[in-house]
Formats: sequence, structure tokens, C-alpha cells
Amino acid sequence: MSIRSGFVVLCASVALAVACQSRESLPASPSVSDQGRTTSAVTAPRVAAATDHGKTVTLMDACDPDTFNAPPPVGVGPGTCSRSGGVQFANFIDQLTRHHSIGAWHMAPGVVTLKVGEVLSAFNHGGEAHTFTEVEEFGGGNVPFLNQILGLTFVPPECAQAKLLQPGQSSSEVENDEGVEHYQCCIHPWMRADVRISGK
Repeated sequence: MSIRSGFVVLCASVALAVACQSRESLPASPSVSDQGRTTSAVTAPRVAAATDHGKTVTLMDACDPDTFNAPPPVGVGPGTCSRSGGVQFANFIDQLTRHHSIGAWHMAPGVVTLKVGEVLSAFNHGGEAHTFTEVEEFGGGNVPFLNQILGLTFVPPECAQAKLLQPGQSSSEVENDEGVEHYQCCIHPWMRADVRISGK
């Protein structure tokens, strides 16, 4: 199966339909996760880490709108990428196939240290939708074709409830427990960060 014909299968999947949904369908009000931490997803300028007494993880990408927004099999489809210039979709697939990651698609920093009671925020600075999902164990994401390229067979169950952060959106939560937490993008699963939380 060629990469392009394989991508047609990807776009037919429900997971990609979720990843390509319109921005208007996402909630913008605070919600409470099952761990009891207050979270929110808002389209607003990023709040500086100094004002929220915590740290911000920035989600980055370098999609090229001309090719990512093209219909399959050339691209993903209209509305996928909202930035200017960048990596063409064919090059994205080629780099991912060769390296199993693409440096421009990343979380920064990759390791975060916080104290209990501080705020962990995520901000989507890229042009594509991403998720910032806490998982028990790193794995694949909700896009089977990308998992196939990466050789990932395990998809963390937390990805089934992953909330999209569209470009310009942020989310935040207060960290109440000590330990190490793992976060990944459930669309681009090589995008990962570890959060190390210590006592006050």
C-alpha cells in the first residue's frame, strides 16, 4: 500500500474526523476532569507562567497549509492547518516514515518540574489541532495510519477521551499530587512531555 493510498484510509477513519473537526464545536468553558482537577480550554492569548504560579508547555508544529489543507490523498483536508508556510505534507510523511518523529512537531519543554499546588498549562502555538493528554503509559494515538508508520500498537485508553486544543487555545490544571505524569498528543503521539511534581 502506498503512503498516499494509505492516507485515504486515515481520512476515512473516525479518529481523523475528530481531529479535523471545526473549532466552533469545542467547549470553551472550564470543566472538571475525573481526577478532580479544574481544567479549561480557551481561545485567548497565552497566560504567562509567572502569573499562574506554574509552568506552560507549548505545543508546536510546522504544517504547510497549502498541502495539509488539500483533500486526500494529497493532504489531510480543508481546515487542518492554519499557519503560514512550513513542511509540506508529503515531506511530513517521508520524515515520519524515516525517523518516527518530526522535530518541528514537539512539546516544549519536554520535562517540566512543578510543586504541588502549582498550575500546569498547555498552549497550542502551532497551526494544527493537538491534545495535551495525561496518560499512564506513552503509546500511539487516535490516528491509525500514523500509528502504523510509527510501529505503535498500544493506544493509551486516555486518548479515547482526549480533548482537542485548536491553534491558539490553552488549557490548565492545578497539580495536587506528587509524582511523575506523562503527557502526549493523541494525534501526533511522538509529541510527549514528562511533568515532575514535588511536595511544597
